[in-house]
Amino acid sequence: MLGRLVKWSIELGKYDVKYEARPAIKSQVLVDFVGDNTPTVCIEEDSSDNEKGLWKLSVDKSSCIFRSGAGLVLTSPDGWTLEYALRFGFKATNNEAEYEALISGLTIAKHLEVQKLEASTDSRLVVGLVSGEYEDREDTMAEYLAHFQSLKSSFQVFEF
Repeated sequence: MLGRLVKWSIELGKYDVKYEARPAIKSQVLVDFVGDNTPTVCIEEDSSDNEKGLWKLSVDKSSCIFRSGAGLVLTSPDGWTLEYALRFGFKATNNEAEYEALISGLTIAKHLEVQKLEASTDSRLVVGLVSGEYEDREDTMAEYLAHFQSLKSSFQVFEF
């Protein structure tokens, strides 16, 4: 290794190339970033204000012959947006994919300890089953509805 360094030093010596060590700026960049983006006034959160607002969950599914998936958008009362893209490792109908997306969104909200939630979906069947307007005639839809009901009960306020 040392022989190579000497060889390169001799080769580059005729071109008057000089090596200058640069100081590490990685940590300084991080310090500058934090300093520039930290508010100078201490903002205290009023928990009663956050409890008044509802979190909003929007779900959308995607289903095809090969695979299914879902997209979730969870928005806090303060305007923070969490976006999730899910890919299911199984074939699912549109309604099953919609339920999977809804249940995944409720599970995420439950883990975030959300107390008040408003959910929306574009599936008429899921809305009808959840609201009691439709009857569940298939075993899979009944299982999804039961799972949904158990998750729904973990929220103080739930609007659909």
